[in-house]
Amino acid sequence: MTDVDATRPGFYELSLVLPRAAALAVTDLLQGLGDTFGELPDPVHAGTPEQQSPLSVTAFEVPGSADFRVSALFSQPPETGAIAHFLAPLIDSFQMAQPELAVSTVADRDWVSESLKELPAISAGRFYIAGAHAMPDGRTHAIRLQIDAGQAFGTGHHETTTGCLLALDHLARQRRFDNVLDLGCGTGILAMAAAKLWHTPVLASDIDPVAIQVTRQNARQNGLAALITPVVAPGFQAPPLMRNAPYDLIIANILARPLMALAHPLHRHLARQGVVILSGLLNDQAAAILAAYRLQGIYLYRRIRLGDWCTLILAR
Repeated sequence: MTDVDATRPGFYELSLVLPRAAALAVTDLLQGLGDTFGELPDPVHAGTPEQQSPLSVTAFEVPGSADFRVSALFSQPPETGAIAHFLAPLIDSFQMAQPELAVSTVADRDWVSESLKELPAISAGRFYIAGAHAMPDGRTHAIRLQIDAGQAFGTGHHETTTGCLLALDHLARQRRFDNVLDLGCGTGILAMAAAKLWHTPVLASDIDPVAIQVTRQNARQNGLAALITPVVAPGFQAPPLMRNAPYDLIIANILARPLMALAHPLHRHLARQGVVILSGLLNDQAAAILAAYRLQGIYLYRRIRLGDWCTLILAR
């Protein structure tokens, strides 16, 4: 395990490399790190739950290998000893050696920009998504969104976001939606896509205040500030989310475990004949997700597979 100089400014990235199944399980577990750390005994526990709770957790393939790299971003230096202790039972269950926890600092405002600024533009159905450097002058696609690298994840380059864009494009050919929620909005790309398709107000929520700030900036940059309402909200408990319910379309591109936990509250906030887009899950996790939603009377309408990743369209 490695530590960092706590006096350096910016964010702190903890990373570890694991086989796919273990990586996705660790990613799910780290999402709840802040709530659980309060139960860890001293002297293993160092730092308050607020200090230890990650701003975001992601897992992406390591090129040229079968492994995934799990990355958790912290606003304060993470305590690697406490995190290793927290993860140990899960790692042991996969009968593998404890992975190295590497911690590095990344500059405030540059922690995503440096890795994303050279990414190419992408096409997904009628959508064309690019940064300012790759946005063409002419009208080459029906719907264009400018998403520049910033402080929140979600540029459309990962299969989960692309799958959601394809799902939105498909749904727009079938019907109209008038009350849309993007739950866990990241950069706001899916909220903006929905607003562009149906010219309707969209509520965009996220637990990360930085994501909400970036969503607001992106909405303004794309001329959608009047349609996008960004709010900091954990799940469906925030007053703005409850006031605007029921929704005829809910988009949730997060992770498998929280998607399963959301099945019941999502059902309560979904309108009759409402539609749900779920993503952030692997193909082999889809069966468990579908079972959880079937219990709530929400059934599979369409499945989109992109590599190992899956996007589900469900209807009530």
